[in-house]
Amino acid sequence: MSHPSSVPVEDRRAPAPAAVGIDIGTTSVKAVAVDHTGRVLRRARIPHRLLTPSADCLEHDPRAAWVDGPRSALAAVTPEGPESCLAVAVSAMTPSMAAVDRSGVPVGPGVLYDDGRGRSATAGGSDPMASGEAAALLAWCAKETPDAAAYWPAQAVANRALGGPATLDYASACSTGSLFDGSRWDAEVCAASGVGTDVLPSVAVFGTPIGTVDPALWPAPATAASVAPPVLGAGGVDAFCEQLVAGADAAGDVLIVCGSTLVVWAVVEGWPQPPGLWTMPHLKSGMAMVGGASNAGGLFLDWVDRLVAPSTGEARPDAVPVWWPYVRGERVPLHDAHRRGALGGLDIAAGPAEVRRAAREATAFAARHILDVAGMAPRRVVVTGGGVRDGAWMQALADGLALPVEPVGVPEGAALGAAWLARMAAGLESSIDDAARWASRGVAHQPDRRWIGPTSDRYQRYRNAIVEPGELRVR
Repeated sequence: MSHPSSVPVEDRRAPAPAAVGIDIGTTSVKAVAVDHTGRVLRRARIPHRLLTPSADCLEHDPRAAWVDGPRSALAAVTPEGPESCLAVAVSAMTPSMAAVDRSGVPVGPGVLYDDGRGRSATAGGSDPMASGEAAALLAWCAKETPDAAAYWPAQAVANRALGGPATLDYASACSTGSLFDGSRWDAEVCAASGVGTDVLPSVAVFGTPIGTVDPALWPAPATAASVAPPVLGAGGVDAFCEQLVAGADAAGDVLIVCGSTLVVWAVVEGWPQPPGLWTMPHLKSGMAMVGGASNAGGLFLDWVDRLVAPSTGEARPDAVPVWWPYVRGERVPLHDAHRRGALGGLDIAAGPAEVRRAAREATAFAARHILDVAGMAPRRVVVTGGGVRDGAWMQALADGLALPVEPVGVPEGAALGAAWLARMAAGLESSIDDAARWASRGVAHQPDRRWIGPTSDRYQRYRNAIVEPGELRVR
């Protein structure tokens, strides 16, 4: 296995060993090595393939994405060896599932969230905590690979690959919905999926130590035999880790995750339950997050960029068409797996720049739709994820929401949040409540007055075209 070089932020060693957060994402594994202030010392991104055998399937080669990727990312951000690494924790997208052998090595595909093979048992689709998606993915894996030793999500596979036990953190276990009853794996649901509870990973509270990292994973041995191996801590769901360090904690704040998936969370008081949206607990008592995941994210934008010729000029505000970005159906708030995308309002004056701008506006329209359903007038928008590096995407969000968009200072938010949990596992932090001190901001993107009016008009066309399930009335 090769170890790609890291991309250093500051090419110097930390005065003390660094905490490392690793995030297994849809198209890559990200890692950051940070000091006690949250300053990123090194970062790495290890790409992997997203496999889509059909429009309704989403899977990984789990050996590449869940085993080799985390190992390579760890080695890239700690090139001096295990003595430069204090502790490690892993975050991951959810749900996911793969069959593994007795050594914990995957022996089948890693099936992911929003895969059609996890849809048959989904209860209604609008409440992820009551969903049967993870149970259906488990049932499919058990049917396809009945002789497997166990069935684990991505985070458990990665923890085992790093030298620790196959452990899932409590929040990730809860995100499997009906599979986990809040304290243990549900025996009846597992039986209905064709397995016993013993084939699923152990569960630990996030930020607690679960083992140690194997020093043999580094290409060179430790310089001192007495160096203790790095602590391996229980990590968390990617969205939870991003929330820890985003600093979007007040009522009226909106956190938008611009990754392969677009995720929108409105921070509210109480426990409202708008139809079609997810309501999740916030880190602060008495607060909740309302919103959820949309398919109008980076996967959609990458598809458009591959489809459209390179842009040769700037888009014009009055010549942009409207994308309905449902090339894989839509999640919140429509919950319609069979809806498909469309491009409307094209005329001969539109070129590649206008079509690309339309795609980025579509992500703003999806976010605005979620906020409208939530009944929320946002006061502040914070954006995290790799998309913060795409200035055109950020500007389209600002114009589409008619609000300044504040990008986080560290785009690898889930990996940064996991690094905080690693420090907790090492006994250097005592509470997730303190993680907000690592929040930082980049330069805000201000809405452009030339674009606000035309973009608002296109949003109304976007909304007016959404009618019955699976149907668009595009003009």
